[in-house]
Amino acid sequence: MKRLMFYCQHILGMGHLVRSMEIVRGLTPTFQVCFINGGEIINGFAIPDGIEIVNLPAIKTDSEFRTLQAVDSNQDLAILQEVRKTQLLAVFKQFQPDVLMVELFPFGRRKFSFELIPLLEEIRAQGKQTKVVCSLRDIVVTKQNRDQHEEKVCTLMNQYFDLLLIHGDAQFQPIEETFSRIHELRCPVHYTGYVVQSQRVQSQPESAICDTSQETVLTLPQPLILATVGGGRFGHELLNAVVDTAPILEVALPHHIQVFTGPFFPDKQFADLQAKAVQCGNLTVDRFTPNLLPYMQKADLSISMSGYNTTMNVLTTGTRALLLAFTGNDDQEQRIRSEKLAKLGVVDTIQPDQLEPHRFALHVMTCLQKQPTTLEFDFNGVTKTAALLQHLVADQQVA
Repeated sequence: MKRLMFYCQHILGMGHLVRSMEIVRGLTPTFQVCFINGGEIINGFAIPDGIEIVNLPAIKTDSEFRTLQAVDSNQDLAILQEVRKTQLLAVFKQFQPDVLMVELFPFGRRKFSFELIPLLEEIRAQGKQTKVVCSLRDIVVTKQNRDQHEEKVCTLMNQYFDLLLIHGDAQFQPIEETFSRIHELRCPVHYTGYVVQSQRVQSQPESAICDTSQETVLTLPQPLILATVGGGRFGHELLNAVVDTAPILEVALPHHIQVFTGPFFPDKQFADLQAKAVQCGNLTVDRFTPNLLPYMQKADLSISMSGYNTTMNVLTTGTRALLLAFTGNDDQEQRIRSEKLAKLGVVDTIQPDQLEPHRFALHVMTCLQKQPTTLEFDFNGVTKTAALLQHLVADQQVA
């Protein structure tokens, strides 16, 4: 069986980790997988069977995306970076992968060049026996110095990478809209379709933290409104609006509201939301579930931000959706996605100045009165990724 090493670095949320883990879940039938996690460990996050996990000493970024930080505040960042670089090279030399798959870099995560460039140089020194693949979502975060950014990306891709896989649908979101120099890349470029989470309930590790109230909510006879913000480092204003609006909706609607704050939601704010939920008969606040799809399938309405994974859950389940795009640090990825879908009539969007409880309640009730709209997208991202990687290693054998 061929060996594949997958590098993933999540620094704020958990979307990159969720998508990457879903990809490697689909690779286990044909590849021996070693998964490198460079971000914070998430209690309760489901790991597919048969995958070796290597957790590097975790690094995150500050809320303004400017500087890297050690998750363990007692660790010196410079020392930590050297430890990570050494560990990454040691894992590579021991595992000897046929394929190295790197999530996002060099289109993003270039602050992690301190460990990735030495790894890529080691592959070159070995005569490129390991094929290097970039795993990229559908929308590239644009930069103020876009020309310089794109030139650097092209240089690194052409120097080190053998294949670019874009996990999107070119008919909906062509990569050229957010990366204009894609045709300057010398490696093959393929769209895989969107990576979507499996419909089956995932197995959980023994450390999984799941409140029994979550199972109770899924069996309630009332219809459901689901509110989520991914990892929980952002979107606090959206969840505050949902909780503050719950008493108004309790009078107007029969629905129960389930809030998941995300594992990184601040403890004090989480306690505040739970205290408010105690006063509401229609509201439950929990931190995290590794099995979000059953809630999305049951929900009459999903209220969330418009990250890749949550949006895919909305699209695959056909659930009505109300989306607030994250635009921090002038990041336009979620705005682009949500506005496109809103124009197609698939979702509704909301702006930060529309979160006042009475206005928000009206928006929620209006969304619930609409008929869900579904469109055909390519959701075969996992299957096509596996096929393209098998083809890559087959070519390698022939060569």
